Amino acid sequence: MIVVTGATGNVGRTLVRALTQAGEQVTGASRASGADLTRPETLKPAFDGADAVFLMTPAAFLPDGDLDAVVDVARASGVRRLVLLSSQGVGTGRHPANLEAAVTGSGLEWTLLRPGNFASNTYAWADGVRVAREVSAPFVDVALPVIDPDDIAEVAAVVLREPGHAGATYELTGPAPISPRGQVAALADALGEPVRLTELSRDEARARMTRFMPAPVVESTLDILGSPTDREQRVSPDVERVLGRAPRPYSDWVARSLAAFR
Repeated sequence: MIVVTGATGNVGRTLVRALTQAGEQVTGASRASGADLTRPETLKPAFDGADAVFLMTPAAFLPDGDLDAVVDVARASGVRRLVLLSSQGVGTGRHPANLEAAVTGSGLEWTLLRPGNFASNTYAWADGVRVAREVSAPFVDVALPVIDPDDIAEVAAVVLREPGHAGATYELTGPAPISPRGQVAALADALGEPVRLTELSRDEARARMTRFMPAPVVESTLDILGSPTDREQRVSPDVERVLGRAPRPYSDWVARSLAAFR
């Protein structure tokens, strides 16, 4: 059995579907189902009897969560393999490595997935696009190789099911860097209507982001968006290495998600 935490999220929903279609027995764990990573004792019913666990920690987990305690529950439940959805920022020194350390020091088989900027972050623009055909974003001409969450899920499905990935760290990106200006152009093309783009200052962006993200994460995210390193702008080969195909372009994500912007 495979347990997927964050099973109702952008990655988790697709991962549960992919594993189920592959014939795996899957348990979806989320706060809605009573399994809360910030309360590790609630995880035991989901983890008991599982062979592998996909760990996705929400932003709210960062200041309060104890991943070591989550790993203890997994180990006591007989789990053999952990796959952690981490972030590219850990590899580039932007984000702390404590969550990864809990997994790599667990004594269990582990694999780390380090995605860059998610295409689904574009959902933050949905209300503005629907109501006024307008987007507000910082650093509008800085390009990053955004990753389709479905590609993350498909990579996770492979490493959860197949041998040969223990001890591996995969950096997951899209096939080409694209700026917010390019993303807005892709949305406008798909909608068949112009979408106006307004550039936010860093302070304006910070004020918006702190409504739903911890302040330290906001600052490191703004650093990546505004002043990415060469590594953060580089296209990684790891999606193709694991899946045997190139990662999906941003336009594919837009086409599948367009209903949210109409």
